Amino acid sequence: MDTRILHAEQAYDIEIAGGILRAGGLVAIPTETVYGLAGNALDPAVSARIYRVKGRPSDNPLIVHISAMEELLPLVESVPEAAKKLAAAFWPGPLTIIMKKSNLVPKETTGGLETVAVRMPSHPAARAIIRAAGVPLAAPSANLSGLPSPSAFEHVCDDLMGRVEAIVDGGDCAVGVESTVITVVGAVPRVLRPGGVSVEQLRAVLGEVEVDPAVLEKPAENARVASPGMKYKHYAPKAEITIVDASLEVYARFVNAHPESVALCFHGEEDLLRVRAVPFGRAEDALSQAHDLFAALHTLDAIGAKTVYARMPRKNGVGLAVYNRLIRAAAFRVLVPEDVWVVGLTGQTGAGKSTVSARLAARGCAVIDCDQVTRDPALYSGDCLKALQKAFGRDIMKPDGTLDRRLLANRAFADADSTQTLNRITHPVILDRLRAAIAECAAAGARVIVLDAPTLFEAGAERLCRRIVSVLADRAVRRARILQRDGITPQEAERRMGAQQTDDFYAERSDYVLDNTVGVTDAEIDEMLAAFGCVKQGDGF
Repeated sequence: MDTRILHAEQAYDIEIAGGILRAGGLVAIPTETVYGLAGNALDPAVSARIYRVKGRPSDNPLIVHISAMEELLPLVESVPEAAKKLAAAFWPGPLTIIMKKSNLVPKETTGGLETVAVRMPSHPAARAIIRAAGVPLAAPSANLSGLPSPSAFEHVCDDLMGRVEAIVDGGDCAVGVESTVITVVGAVPRVLRPGGVSVEQLRAVLGEVEVDPAVLEKPAENARVASPGMKYKHYAPKAEITIVDASLEVYARFVNAHPESVALCFHGEEDLLRVRAVPFGRAEDALSQAHDLFAALHTLDAIGAKTVYARMPRKNGVGLAVYNRLIRAAAFRVLVPEDVWVVGLTGQTGAGKSTVSARLAARGCAVIDCDQVTRDPALYSGDCLKALQKAFGRDIMKPDGTLDRRLLANRAFADADSTQTLNRITHPVILDRLRAAIAECAAAGARVIVLDAPTLFEAGAERLCRRIVSVLADRAVRRARILQRDGITPQEAERRMGAQQTDDFYAERSDYVLDNTVGVTDAEIDEMLAAFGCVKQGDGF
């Protein structure tokens, strides 16, 4: 059929789209998550056609889209209190709520289930089209089933041109991955698919929230799914993707040993790679990864990639949604090049990082004290010492031949440019020392090696780590600890804390955050170990 191209900014085109939908046609529409293949959710024949056009299994439920709260009530038996709280906090937005359906919603739309998944998109054109149609819209992602979801207009055209009555051009989608899906039908709300609203945000509103095992694990082949996106293989390009669970440096060594492959990496990592690289977002920014992921998967098809090795996203915040999509695109293939775990342990001064370090050592982990490495006089010798003297003066060496660390610090930290100069000279030497220390621990049989590093990120040592843990605490508690520990004035304590990064900085760059305001319990340490895959105490991560 001829597919009409409409424009999201044109009110006339919005009305045309609404008319097509009222008449039983299909229109691909933009939302803030991904483009949706929309049709009248209350018409069984329309829902059946959506399944046919996508090539989607008919037991995979469709999400029903509304434009206002009053449109929800006819679709469900009742609105549970949890749903009301979630809607107040996150609608309109990238959250889908599953409730018991009313008789108005046909089972063709719900995949045969007695529940219905509903969301209110925040994209203004999407809500305007729903209003113009005058009916709730079933709108799964506007792609052929199993292929990467469309986060850009051209992706929709590639898959659906000639298959639907119209496609509405709304540019690129802001979020880039599908909505979070949570069911409130059971006793405890449960996330069935992670998305643009994180599990942490949901728990802040509801308290207890479970995460379905299928979010991270391979489901049974014939399992009946309660939400879109729970199938075994999904979002997949034509290439064979394998996730590589490793530090950046180990990942780069592995990929560079496979010159025929393509690297699906993070922005800024391309310089370490000798193969073709397709980046998706920044390592420290899960939102950018979510925004870029599907576009990157489409790029892999465009360049004819056959074998792809992907960086491992973090599994917290929105990173859980990125991992969920990528693990399905990879058909649950995960490769571990090295069995040794290097875990970066960092945090703010006064947060109690040394307490956590001692707990990990007690569990059999080898701990490298990075402060001790940087204080070693032998570090500042040879070419490194010559460069320091050239930058900061020959008098930084005392008459007895030792480094005047206080004088060097006064000059190096006098301004931002001087600090950058110090880092440029010393960080490569520090990283070499840390690599040697890691290799020594591994040769001695250590399975888990902890880099206890207050300046892990500033030194660039996160590139050595497979996982990163940050220890944080309330500012007033940190201040009191510093005063007691170091015997300095309150003003000096404030200056020290003010020179450090924010809580958000650490959280965004960490796989796990421990709040040590009132102390870290053994149970919390064990929970962290379990999250990293530790099977028993003393076994490491």
